Amino acid sequence: MRIRVKRRNFVWLGILAGMIGVAALSREASGEVILTLIGILTLAGLASIIEVKPEQFVDRSRTSLTSMRMSAEAREAVERARRRGGYLESSLTLLDVGLITSFATRDGMTMRRTRDVMKDDDGVRPFITLHVQPRSADRTATIRFEFIDQNGEQQYVHEMRTFLRDGEMNILADHHMPLFGNERIPQTGDWDLRVYLDGSLVAAYSFTMIPSTEERFAHLQTERGARTAPQNDLTGERTALERAAAERAAAERAVRAGDQPMSLEELLRSRNQNNGSK
Repeated sequence: MRIRVKRRNFVWLGILAGMIGVAALSREASGEVILTLIGILTLAGLASIIEVKPEQFVDRSRTSLTSMRMSAEAREAVERARRRGGYLESSLTLLDVGLITSFATRDGMTMRRTRDVMKDDDGVRPFITLHVQPRSADRTATIRFEFIDQNGEQQYVHEMRTFLRDGEMNILADHHMPLFGNERIPQTGDWDLRVYLDGSLVAAYSFTMIPSTEERFAHLQTERGARTAPQNDLTGERTALERAAAERAAAERAVRAGDQPMSLEELLRSRNQNNGSK
């Protein structure tokens, strides 16, 4: 709904106002009739300057129904983005946001969705699920993913152009951030995933970066070494490496004990089905 003055309506509004004025001056018209005519003139004037588009009400109803399908992660990320001045147009709805880690095994590539990213995995990449209404479809949008570490530094930036189609879209970053053996990740802690669409912040999603098993074991070994001097450096080093490898393997088995290899589409589809059933 918007206000728009149309000059061509002034002619018939003036004629209608003149007719009401003549009726008011005549003694034959009662006061109730005059008030009724004035009300009709007022409604006609409002109808001539206020433009109502039925499709706007349809879009709003669609947006309300689509918002009910948003995941808890998406609602949190959108709200955090809004508090930072982000904006997402009403014809677009962020249904889901998250991270997918990958790990190569003998049986193939294992992928899992998580909010606790372990540096034992091979890599991690972000994704969003976007619902596009027809009036925002059939155009190319620029989507930017960023990882911000606990010190506020950018550790991952990936920008991609995506053609928006009508309906639900799963948008996954083309490249992942390496994890295992990545010395560019200085520390671990609370990180942020920030998603931009055409330069506007649409999601701010927090997650935790967890050190690898080897790093945790090395930290413990350092603390123990400070209290007790090693009797044999070579034997101690070999034992530490063997224990680190065994602990890492045990941790990986524990984390993935119940995981079955799934394709990316199956992973996202199962998540969307769970959101729809809630």
